[in-house]
Amino acid sequence: MKIQYILELVGTAFFAISGALVANEKSAKDWFGVTFIAFITAIGGGSMRDILLGSYPLVWIKDINIMYSIMAGVVVASIFYGYLLKFRKTMFLFDTLGVAMFTIIGTEKAIAFGVNPLIAAIMGMFSAVMGGVIRDVLTNETPILFRKELYASISFAGALFYLGLEYIGAIRNVSFILSILFILAVRVVAVKYKLTFPHFRRFT
Repeated sequence: MKIQYILELVGTAFFAISGALVANEKSAKDWFGVTFIAFITAIGGGSMRDILLGSYPLVWIKDINIMYSIMAGVVVASIFYGYLLKFRKTMFLFDTLGVAMFTIIGTEKAIAFGVNPLIAAIMGMFSAVMGGVIRDVLTNETPILFRKELYASISFAGALFYLGLEYIGAIRNVSFILSILFILAVRVVAVKYKLTFPHFRRFT
């Protein structure tokens, strides 16, 4: 089993944990509701990417291990709920790592379908953040995409960074690791120093 595949399953589980924690805090309280939100969080972005690319069957349909990862994430969130809430910084790093990995994985898959590199970067961003956006909508939260903190833009920048490394002929594994570290570093710095984009000015 390739290390990247293992990391993808782990990232899926982390997204499921994140979704379960948010669901239990904001709206859903029963096991079905929490599991549903966790499922959407974990597979929403990848499913949207595959639908737009015309890639069927969707990843979670053809690979049962994705479902096992989601269920494992929900169980872990239930057992260690109080512990996880106390260590939100740890969960933040796990969530960011998941965003970083799925950004690159999504970008690679789009490139394999022969799309323009710019479209591939957008598909990578969708893979990483759209599950969280759908989760926030379902739990009556302002989607993280529309909050002040930098999130989707960092994913998009990471995808472009990866494509740049590929363009100059960097070794694939090196590009993969460096791009993940790039997204992690920029996300941590952005949150620590509360970096945001300038407000969009309206004409009155």
